[in-house]
Amino acid sequence: MKVLVTGSTGLVGSLLARELRGAGYTVCRLLRPASSPGIRRSPEGPDVCWDPITGELGAAAVGADAVVNLAGASVADGRWTSERKQLLRSSRVDTTRALLQALAKFDPPPRVLVSASGIGYYGSRGDETLDEQSSAGDDFLSDLAKDWEAEALKAEVLGARVVCLRFGVILAKDRGALPKIARPFRYGVGGRLGSGRHWMSWVAIEDVVAILRLALENKTVRGPLNVVSPQPVRNADFTSCLARVLHRPAWFPAPAFALRMVLGEMADALLLASQRVEPAYLKNLGYRFLQPDLETALRAILV
Repeated sequence: MKVLVTGSTGLVGSLLARELRGAGYTVCRLLRPASSPGIRRSPEGPDVCWDPITGELGAAAVGADAVVNLAGASVADGRWTSERKQLLRSSRVDTTRALLQALAKFDPPPRVLVSASGIGYYGSRGDETLDEQSSAGDDFLSDLAKDWEAEALKAEVLGARVVCLRFGVILAKDRGALPKIARPFRYGVGGRLGSGRHWMSWVAIEDVVAILRLALENKTVRGPLNVVSPQPVRNADFTSCLARVLHRPAWFPAPAFALRMVLGEMADALLLASQRVEPAYLKNLGYRFLQPDLETALRAILV
C-alpha cells in the first residue's frame, strides 16, 4: 500500500512513517517547499514536495492508496492572539481543503483518508462521559475541530473512506505535551492545575501509532474515533502519579487565576478544560490498548 503522510516531521507523523515502512508500506512524506528544497529519495519511497496553500503536489504522490493528514500548527506554541488563531485554523482547515483539491485530480483517488482532530471538539464538560456520539462544544477549539473534520469528510465525495481521529493528550518521552508537563516536577516545583478536579483524557504514543494503523487497515472504520486511554484521570491524580514516577513532590499547585493571567484563553481550553472521554468506538472494535494504565504508561515512557 502506498500512503501519503502530511505532518510527517511531527511527533506522531515521524513515528507512523517509521512504523509503516517497517511493515512494508510505501510511505511518501508530503513536505513543504521550505523544508524540502528538493525531493529526497530513499529505498522506502520518495518524499514529495507540496504546497499546502496552492495544493500543488509532486507527481510521485500519484497512485496513492491512502492519505494520513496530520498537518497543523501546535495549539500550545504561543498565546492565542487573533493572528495565532488564524494560523491554527489555516494550518488545519485550509491545508486539508488544499490537500483534497489535489487528491481530486488523481485517477483513481486514494481509497481512505485518516485525518487528525482532537478531543477539544467536545469543549469543557465537567464530569460528563463523552463518546463519539456526544455533541460538540462551543469554544474556539470546538469550532476549529468541527470545521477541520467537516473539511476532511468532503473526501467522501471522492469515494474515500474517512476517519477523523480525535486525539487526547499524547504522552511521549521527548516531544509533545509530557516533557512540558514534567519539567516543573523535575525541578521539584510541580503540582496540580487549578483545583485539579478536571478530567484529563490521555493516550500513550505507542497506542496512537497502533490505532492509526488500525484506521488505515480496517475497512469498516469510518467517521470520528476517540484516541484516548479507557482510563481518564482527574488532573490531581495525573500530577500525583507523575510526581510518584519521577520521585518528586507535587506540592506546588498552579492557581487557575495565575494560569489565565499568563496564558489567557489558552489556559481554560488546554490546561483547565474537563474532558472525560470514552474510546467507545475502539472498545466496540475490540482494540486492546498497549498502555491502558497511566502509571504503567508513565513508567514505560519516563523511567
